[in-house]
Amino acid sequence: MLAECQLLGTLGCHLCEQAEAVLMPFVERGLWVEVLDIAERTQWMDDYALRIPVLRRLDTGAELDWPFEAQQLATFLR
Repeated sequence: MLAECQLLGTLGCHLCEQAEAVLMPFVERGLWVEVLDIAERTQWMDDYALRIPVLRRLDTGAELDWPFEAQQLATFLR
């Protein structure tokens, strides 16, 4: 079973859109991803504004910063 994750980004972020495209094949195979807009919380803006998009695992809290490719993502999700 694939991990549950959150993708931290913001509206209009072209890098976030690219990250979503890399994630899509994994989502189609059962990965659950909640997309969060960092503009909704000051702390997220402080922590992630210069790093987005960031994929965070809910089970471990591990984070994968952009840029990432499918192989890196597969390793991260193991």
